[in-house]
Order: sequence, then C-alpha cells, then structure tokens
Amino acid sequence: MDKISFSIVLIPEGNSYSSWCPELDVASQGHSVEEAMANLKEAVELHIECLSPNELQVIRSKHGKRLVSMMEITMPA
Repeated sequence: MDKISFSIVLIPEGNSYSSWCPELDVASQGHSVEEAMANLKEAVELHIECLSPNELQVIRSKHGKRLVSMMEITMPA
C-alpha cells in the first residue's frame, strides 16, 4: 500500500486544538496537539476510504504540488 503526506494546520481553541487538512478540507479536534493530530489522521483515513477510484487518482496527481505560505496584514485599530 502506498503512502501519501498531507498538510496539517493546528489552531489553539481555548484548552483544546482544532486540526485541519487543507488538501481534503477535513477537520477534527483534540485536547492536545497530539490528540488533535491523531484524530485528524483518523478522519482523513475515513474520508479516503469513501472516495471513488477517480477521486483517489485526482489526489495522487496533486501529491507534492502544494504551496504553504503565510502573509502578514495590519490589523485595524
């Protein structure tokens, strides 16, 4: 079975963390960074299981073609 990597965005939410995979637009949460990441991994695996062969091929074709960056804006007073 081949493997593929996905991005994870973690966002602190009070005493827990939201986690998001932007490539698939799948999200989860957890009480710690580790739990949020593990829960997101499970959610992504479940999401992948439900995809058609054509949808899986689209994901494979986009693998490695992502650009993650940040921007800075000035907040109004």
